Amino acid sequence: MLTGLMVWLPLAITIWVLSWLVKSLDGVLGSVLFGIAAVAPQSMAPAIGQLGSIPGLGVLIVAAFMLLTGALVSNVAGRWLLRQWDGLFTRIPIVKSIYNSVKKVSDTLFSSNGNAFRTALLIQYPRAGSWTIAFQTGTPTGEVATHLGSDFVSVYVPTTPNPTSGFFLILPRADVIELAMSVDQALTYVISMGSVPPTAHLPPKAVVPKST
Repeated sequence: MLTGLMVWLPLAITIWVLSWLVKSLDGVLGSVLFGIAAVAPQSMAPAIGQLGSIPGLGVLIVAAFMLLTGALVSNVAGRWLLRQWDGLFTRIPIVKSIYNSVKKVSDTLFSSNGNAFRTALLIQYPRAGSWTIAFQTGTPTGEVATHLGSDFVSVYVPTTPNPTSGFFLILPRADVIELAMSVDQALTYVISMGSVPPTAHLPPKAVVPKST
């Protein structure tokens, strides 16, 4: 029974998560279509209402909208519209604080030329001699860099089994080991609490000196 459970549990959880995502997006689409049907001519209202009953349509519309938005902001006119959009939200009190914070984080994480979450590290945490997996998020800048210098790295230490929470640390570059494993492999290793080791064991790119 336990062996059968181990075979089917990952698939069942995957299907459940995908089903939840589809239902959530379909629910949002249904609410939007309900509002459109309320102001549309009565001859079009039944057809609009039927669109909300198509399963998976919300996912397709969101994916198409994201692709269209990405294509739009990839040209000069789209980038100008994006700057106007950013300028509008940065002038609204309270909203500008949230919007600017989220935008800076998203630009850092998803930038094609950034280094955030592209390197898995091995560090000593929470004490010397105790090791854990971390991810490099960048290097200190601004006032922090003036106090620490340039030979430091910013790292994120995820918690187990929920990697969405964790700790932010700034460590000397000499105290971290850059791992050859991919970020996906390292994240799987963390989530599984070490029970799913990386498929390939390659030598590290750097060696941590022994602590005195």
